[in-house]
Amino acid sequence: MTSRSIGAGSDVPESLPREERRKRTELAIIEAARELFADVGFEKTTIRAVASKAGIDPALVMQYYGNKEGLFAAAARWQVDHKRIGESSLAEIPRTAIADVFEGFEDPATRDASIALMRNCLTHDSALAIVRDEVMCETQEMIAKTIGGEDAELRAGLLAATMMGLVLGRYLLELPALASATRADVERLLLPVLKEIVSPPATS
Repeated sequence: MTSRSIGAGSDVPESLPREERRKRTELAIIEAARELFADVGFEKTTIRAVASKAGIDPALVMQYYGNKEGLFAAAARWQVDHKRIGESSLAEIPRTAIADVFEGFEDPATRDASIALMRNCLTHDSALAIVRDEVMCETQEMIAKTIGGEDAELRAGLLAATMMGLVLGRYLLELPALASATRADVERLLLPVLKEIVSPPATS
């Protein structure tokens, strides 16, 4: 689905409630940004180009996201539901982490853009810093709070590193055994590891 097909910019019906118009406009901007970040990369994507693709005024993009860095962070957040894992219970975190990867990178509608966003992080220092500081650290703080204990932040970081390794190995490097594995096999082998990572040591 392209951004224009959902009623971007001037195509959003005025009869819709204000909040619904805002949601549609935000979605149009994010979809346009994801496509451009995927097609031309972080450096060549501009606010003006995103606005043109979404069919809105550049000032509106700035109003919603501030600048290109803020827009990239929003596009990265859109890739997976970081809020969902951040609000998961301790027992739910491992399965939610795997689900977020599969849903973000295997949906045909978002797969290419998600992989391209990840490549941008690996090839552009600015993009990497944005995802690390504005997306991943925010999520890890929420997870660490749920884990608790003196090494909660380290455990949350190890969880993130493990999931990043899954993404890199399966979708970017396409390591044969990992790329061809079923979701059930990945869950069977990885869930125990993730459970061990996030489980605080038992107290005597």
